[in-house]
Amino acid sequence: MQRTINPELSLRTIELEDANVVFALTDASRTYLREWLPWLDITKEGADTTAYIKGCIKGHEAKSSLSLVIIFRNEIVGIAGFNTINHSNKIAAIGYWLSEGAQGHGIMTKTVQALLQYAFKNLQLNKVEIRAATGNAKSRAIPERLGFTKEGTIRAAEWLYDHYVDHVAYGMLASEWKEK
Repeated sequence: MQRTINPELSLRTIELEDANVVFALTDASRTYLREWLPWLDITKEGADTTAYIKGCIKGHEAKSSLSLVIIFRNEIVGIAGFNTINHSNKIAAIGYWLSEGAQGHGIMTKTVQALLQYAFKNLQLNKVEIRAATGNAKSRAIPERLGFTKEGTIRAAEWLYDHYVDHVAYGMLASEWKEK
């Protein structure tokens, strides 16, 4: 998948050739990202990112997930996509992360809008979900800004290094989505 959102922002399917850049971005944002993402301690070298991308490619080939690099001003600044795609139930779960330096430009809001359009128009899904830790205000702001429905709180949903965090679950149905 390749999608231009605006002249400065685009998405494309992650490729093995992205491993060094994605690892460097992860490494440079490690402290910032570690607050809410549980995989930083197991991403220690470029080979870990290569293994992650190989898994992404397999998921894409199986049509069970879709991982995209976010390109802002010609540089990869993060990852977004569908962590899971359940074609039987027509539901997908969006996940995303953005480097600290790329914050504050509306990148993730526009990215999630593009993912919603792809989910509902191209994949013909009925529902898209986003889950975020209750304390992760920046991540929660995205579905709230885009009109998702807060569906509830999942207690102890994720182990985050040395403690569990609750998640807020958000959902948007195809019937609720309005293309902008």
